[in-house]
Amino acid sequence: MKVRNLIIVLAGIVLANVLVQLHVFRWDLTDDKLYSLSDASKNLLDQTDAPIEATVLLNGDLSAGFKRLRKATIETLEEMRVYAHGIRIDYLDLNTLDNKARQEMEQKGFIPTRNTIVEHSGKTVEIRTYPYVILRYHDKEAIVNLLSGAGQTEEEVTNAGIEQLEYNLLEPLYLMQRSSTPRVAILEGHDEAEEQYTYDLEKTLSDYFQVDRGSINGEGVDLHILDDYQAIIIANPQSSFGEAERYIIDQYIMRGGKVLWAVDGVRFSNDMLHTEGFTPIIEHEIGIKDMLFRYGICIDPALVQDVQCLKIPVQAPSSSKQSHVLIPWTYAPLLQSNPYHPITHDIGAIMSTFVSPIRAVNDEDGIEKFVLLYTSTATKVTRCPNEVNLSGNEQDWNSYEYANVPVAASMEGVFPSVYAHRMMPEGVIANEPVIKQSTPTRQIVIGSGSVLMNNANQNQIQAIGFDPVTGRLYSNRDFITNAMLWLTDEDGLIRLREKIIPLRMLNTKRAYQERTKVELISIICPIAVLALIGGMVFVIRKRKYALKVESGKLKVERR
Repeated sequence: MKVRNLIIVLAGIVLANVLVQLHVFRWDLTDDKLYSLSDASKNLLDQTDAPIEATVLLNGDLSAGFKRLRKATIETLEEMRVYAHGIRIDYLDLNTLDNKARQEMEQKGFIPTRNTIVEHSGKTVEIRTYPYVILRYHDKEAIVNLLSGAGQTEEEVTNAGIEQLEYNLLEPLYLMQRSSTPRVAILEGHDEAEEQYTYDLEKTLSDYFQVDRGSINGEGVDLHILDDYQAIIIANPQSSFGEAERYIIDQYIMRGGKVLWAVDGVRFSNDMLHTEGFTPIIEHEIGIKDMLFRYGICIDPALVQDVQCLKIPVQAPSSSKQSHVLIPWTYAPLLQSNPYHPITHDIGAIMSTFVSPIRAVNDEDGIEKFVLLYTSTATKVTRCPNEVNLSGNEQDWNSYEYANVPVAASMEGVFPSVYAHRMMPEGVIANEPVIKQSTPTRQIVIGSGSVLMNNANQNQIQAIGFDPVTGRLYSNRDFITNAMLWLTDEDGLIRLREKIIPLRMLNTKRAYQERTKVELISIICPIAVLALIGGMVFVIRKRKYALKVESGKLKVERR
């Protein structure tokens, strides 16, 4: 019987080992699913046909936040190893290199982050930290910045890095793995800004797409002229769209095309504002209002003013010793981002000027609409027609009664055609009927073209979102890149940016106030538990080996 039971146990162990070899069982019991990869990541890793080499540069003496980031990075790479065709993980501490070698690495893009640690002696030391991972796949190499998220404190920055860790590691692998580069187009022909003002837009997107420019106006334009592009960008047009152009764009959307609309809601003159100190503002009508309305969004003919805004230099009073002073320019709001959308999760403020509010229409059309960018809690809306005046510096802050006014939104679903009950306009080459309803597709609408524009002074191109007054670079690049990746995402990879890991920080004030209580509990409780267990063992043993007297004789009784 014993031999039979032993054989059964051994057979069960062998069977369990065989099952484990055939299928990997992994359970992530954490609330945040911190140790799990998404299905999109697993599919991407399963498609690899060569080993991946990962070199972690986040090493050496690290502060608490960076230690947590390093631990999460290694754990994510270990998890990726399960589904990929081999991942070799190496470690390199650039602080151990000589100065020349370290400077060469920094020139390649490994910019150190300064952080402070406290040594055992109590001395505070500032050290260089390199929060990077180098990925190599086939003959390609990519540098992954682990601190691409937003935040104010070190804990917030490193936590944002942990949230975006899976996406940041998988995105370069996806780019190295793809066989062709998707194409996007920037439409021209409507008095858009000169090419120098969209130079950084093209440069930023060229890391992910082949970016072309061109117009679709003119006679005899092919209806399918845009079919080779996964998405198109309509960036700050100033003149009206013709009926044929509208039809081509509409039918492009009906066939599943994606569009990013960055359109001003009002017409103004920057030149007049700079020379005269004021500019009138009127409704900006370029022939696409009814299209956007049909798709589910309306750009209002108004401007938002926001207390949270950029500052501009103006001439100082004659009594002042300075030639210029900085004043808040409320028509240049610093837009906040929706933390619950993959486009805007973990990005900072967005720089903008002369922004119009947007609103959703026809909420029962079945199209998913999400606000991407919005103003602060102190906003004023100026309706058209009106005037913007630089001399009107005195503000009645009590009039800023609006909060979180939407200025950019995403739309996803099946869109109705503007031409569902209309004839095909002249000037379009097509031999097919009007498509009245789209296949599932996506669009993004921004109430200002300034979000996509860069400054150019004396032929010097500045980055999108760069404020020359303060020298700060805002998150416009990240927003635009994420927006285009979301529009063209076929594999669901951009959804990885939605991961949220709550930052569980100690209440330092409470910890300081209750430190004596905590110390006493941590010292007394273990001793009390041991004493309780010892007492129970003593009582049990005493009862078990009790001595009894029977007929004048001692007898040991086992109970």
